[in-house]
Amino acid sequence: MAEANPTVVFPQAKEAVLEDRETPRPGPGEVRIRTRASLISTGTELTIFSGDFPAGSSWAKYGQFPFVPGYSAVGDVVEVGPEVDESWVGKRVASNAPHALFALAPTAPGLNQARLLHRQEVGYEEAAFFAIAEIVMNGLRRARIDWGESVAIYGLGLLGQLAVRFCRLLGARPVFAIDVASPRLDLLPDDPGLIRINPRQDDPAEMVAKHTADRRADVVVELTGNQSLIPGEFDCLRNQGRFLVLSSPRGATEFDFHDLCNARSISIIGAHNASTPARGELDLPWTHSRHSELFFDLVADKEIDLQPLISHRAPYTDAPTFYHQLLEDRSKLMGVVLEWPE
Repeated sequence: MAEANPTVVFPQAKEAVLEDRETPRPGPGEVRIRTRASLISTGTELTIFSGDFPAGSSWAKYGQFPFVPGYSAVGDVVEVGPEVDESWVGKRVASNAPHALFALAPTAPGLNQARLLHRQEVGYEEAAFFAIAEIVMNGLRRARIDWGESVAIYGLGLLGQLAVRFCRLLGARPVFAIDVASPRLDLLPDDPGLIRINPRQDDPAEMVAKHTADRRADVVVELTGNQSLIPGEFDCLRNQGRFLVLSSPRGATEFDFHDLCNARSISIIGAHNASTPARGELDLPWTHSRHSELFFDLVADKEIDLQPLISHRAPYTDAPTFYHQLLEDRSKLMGVVLEWPE
């Protein structure tokens, strides 16, 4: 009798259900993973769930319904396909698999590669943050943030929360964490090099100028995903600074390239996760797996604490409820970890 494979599915926009789909069998170069934990993306997944994106944009290729969401899962290898060493069986791995009990992942280098969870100190629920960490690591690396530079981060969802913490590890100071939701600001670590700003209470540009001797930020990181906010975020950035687009804005932006970019010699940096190299080279070693390896080391060595970012732990059967809660007000949820028990 075939094993059941419960899977989260969006039949259409604003609808989430659980379907019992066929259990996949690994082909050449693949492993089959029994999921233990998966993390809901409150950015990408929610955008697709909401259907709130222009029909002609690149979002449309993702928002084809029915849609199977999820790209940050952790579990155990239970079966290998042809050309894969049997030693993979029993290993703990992370992959870009969807929210499903069983999923496949290739062992070859690339975005979907199964990443070995090489540190026993890292639990499944912490490891499930790996894909978010990879996105942030790639973006900050592309922005070339240096020791002592000031960074202003707009948007403190999961990506923003990790961006703040990683910037401090990189030696950025001060780091300005900016969000209109006070509960998100409260999740930040107690750190003298970190300055919290709620735009409903203080003007970000004035606060950044105050704490940088009027130099303003060397780097601004956009993580709100709200295209209408982007032009105003340049107010915090110094001339010849770098503006990092680490979010995925959902629509067109009215932008004065002369006044905001050319006249001030601003560098605008795109940082989609697809820009991460599939295979490491000597001069470009930071692949998806290499970033995950670093992330697991940071968690295991307690250089980064993810526990405050886990707002909800729940069985996978609660997934449809969480998507609707996120659609109503995602500021009330942060890291939503779905558990896949025996």
